[in-house]
Amino acid sequence: MTHTTRTLAVVSAGLSDPSSTRLLADRLTEATVGELETAGHTVTVETIELREHAHAVVDAMLTGFPTGDLATVLNRLYAADGLIAVTPLFTTTYSGLFKSFVDILDRDALHDLPVLLAATGGTPRHSLALDYSMRPLFTYLHADVLSTAVFAATDDWAGQDDRVNPLPERIARAGRDLAAAVAARQQAPTAADPFESTPSFAELLAREGL
Repeated sequence: MTHTTRTLAVVSAGLSDPSSTRLLADRLTEATVGELETAGHTVTVETIELREHAHAVVDAMLTGFPTGDLATVLNRLYAADGLIAVTPLFTTTYSGLFKSFVDILDRDALHDLPVLLAATGGTPRHSLALDYSMRPLFTYLHADVLSTAVFAATDDWAGQDDRVNPLPERIARAGRDLAAAVAARQQAPTAADPFESTPSFAELLAREGL
């Protein structure tokens, strides 16, 4: 296997600081990066805290195009080899900020991109939102959505459910699955310079004996 530099984009839609959403995003990132580095890859992480770009996201929805720091962030996301997307759940679905961010994404930019979905919420009964709301959202964008997804309820952080399917084990499994998908992804070859074989002005003069 050829070891390369891989770029991981991490989108966190937490509204508070600190937030359990960002904490889950960081844990999933650590697990994924650890697996890739163990396999010999160098990893670059681009973390996107949506709370910091909330106004720019709304502006992009109104104008039809992103500008400034948000445009830079989106370009880095589009160039990534894998994506971790984490949102809090409100009234059984993703946050409005998360949906607004997805709405301004280029419709073809996530094609075949490995995506790990994760969410936080008050009780385990909200976990179904991963499959009936988040997954269709990224499937519509033709992303390669992993079958593995992680939901963290309030009790998961307190360790009350450690005896059955504990959160650390679910995070580790998700990290392994995303790392495998990212490592297997074919990176686009560097485009050849169309003017590489064009002789310079000096060379043309030399050919004419000038």
